Amino acid sequence: MNYRNAKYIDDTRIDCEIEHPEFGWIPYTVDPADTDMTIDNSALLAAMASAGDVAAYVPPTQAELGEIASQAVRAERDMKLASEVDPIAGNTLRWTALSAEEQAAWAAYRQALLDVPQQTGFPHNVTWPTRP
Repeated sequence: MNYRNAKYIDDTRIDCEIEHPEFGWIPYTVDPADTDMTIDNSALLAAMASAGDVAAYVPPTQAELGEIASQAVRAERDMKLASEVDPIAGNTLRWTALSAEEQAAWAAYRQALLDVPQQTGFPHNVTWPTRP
C-alpha cells in the first residue's frame, strides 16, 4: 500500500495519506489498537518501519495548547451570543417589547460575554456571566 506524509500524532498513532484504489489519496490514521482490518495496519506499519520515513511526534507547546483552549472558549462565547442574545437583541419586535431595565440587563450580558477574553484566568479559568 502506498502512503505519504506520515507523522506520529502521539506515542502510537500515525496520521498519513494512503492511496485508495477507488478514491485516490485519502487521509488515514494508523492506530495499532484498531481492529477493523479494512486497511491492513500491520502491513502499513511494516512498510513505514522499513522506509523509516515517519516524522517523530512533537508534542504541542504550551502556547499552542493555550491557543486551542482560547479558540474553544471563544467558540462557546460566540455560540451563546448567537443562540441567546442575537434572537432578542437582533429582533426589533422582541427588543422593543422589553422594559428599559430588561434591555439594560441584556446589553450588560452581551457586553460581559464579549469581555470574556479579557478575564484574568482566560482561557483556562472563565467565569461565565449569568443570562438575564
